[in-house]
Amino acid sequence: MRAHFRHMTVTSALGRGCDAMLRALREHRGALARNAFAGEHYDTWTGVVEKLDGVALPIGMERFDCRSNRLMELALLQDGFADAVLATREKHGAHRIGLYVGTSSAGILEVELGYRVRNDQVRALPDGLRYREAMNLFSPAAYIAERFRLSGPMAVVSSACSSSAKAFASALRAMRAGLCDAAIVGGVETLCLTTLHGFASLELLSRAPCRPCDAGRDGISLGEAAGFVLLTRDAGDAVVALAGYGESSDAHHLSTPHPEGAGAAMAMRAALQMAGMQAGDVDYVNLHGTATRTNDVAEDAAIRAVLGNAVPRSATKAWMGHTLGAAGLVEAVITALAIRHGFIPGTLNCSTVDPAIHGNVERAGRAAPVRAALTNSFGFGGSNCTLALQAVR
Repeated sequence: MRAHFRHMTVTSALGRGCDAMLRALREHRGALARNAFAGEHYDTWTGVVEKLDGVALPIGMERFDCRSNRLMELALLQDGFADAVLATREKHGAHRIGLYVGTSSAGILEVELGYRVRNDQVRALPDGLRYREAMNLFSPAAYIAERFRLSGPMAVVSSACSSSAKAFASALRAMRAGLCDAAIVGGVETLCLTTLHGFASLELLSRAPCRPCDAGRDGISLGEAAGFVLLTRDAGDAVVALAGYGESSDAHHLSTPHPEGAGAAMAMRAALQMAGMQAGDVDYVNLHGTATRTNDVAEDAAIRAVLGNAVPRSATKAWMGHTLGAAGLVEAVITALAIRHGFIPGTLNCSTVDPAIHGNVERAGRAAPVRAALTNSFGFGGSNCTLALQAVR
């Protein structure tokens, strides 16, 4: 059984909704800027969604207020997505819609800001900090479930950068098991001090806009995004379907991928097998492509082992930054746009492909039919997930 992309939306530094993302991809125009988030002046670039402080949650849901949930609310209002959820609830019933969201930090920024006012004189945390609704990892699903009055199976996946890709896998399993007739898959990530400090301590933040696959790349650019895909059993007017997924956990190292991409290759092979696809069927691969020295080379080795060198591939994180727990969702939507509109995105900021990368890296982007594609998401600790998408017609 395949699950069909009936509706989708993404809001990121590139703008609100899929049209903004599509325009930026076609115009080869990124949205990274010098970092000044929350007063942290690391010498790096970030992809920030502007004016989130002005987003109001629906009346009666104020207790969920935090940057993460405001970004989700903004995303839900784009591309007619909220209306599509309501129509699907009316058709199938609130108990027959699954909800699976990926995030790596949820509303942890609220905790960080709360602790900033706590000192030797002020021992208590500020009034209004709400662990249940804003700070714990289940908050994104709790917010969406209450907003749409959903009562079907739901979960939040937090497996670092593979989180929202693995949310697709959870949704497809639930649909195949008969637990739901439709599923909302989401991903959300906002910038926070933990991720900025953490990646800085690992010496992984680039001092320039990140350059995936480039010979001179020196690290990642962090970003924030929220997005959703409504999956249904029936195809309706869908033009893209989730045909399969592959998951693996190679546990090679806490923060460094296996040098030969062993776990990544395992995930890609599993996705192809579930989708009933052969290597030659793949027209495009959306790379995890973080722009770190080790990740890009290891991923290239994995793809070479599974698909060879010829298949076109590109990395899209230089447009809006690495959105961590939301990256799998964002890049699934980018891959679906590639299938729907017949184009292969380029790899922004890649002027000279690293000689250690042997695959067919698309730098400029071009029109091309895409009938089947893979999109890769690999997280810390070797938590890997590959999604296989196919054209419906």
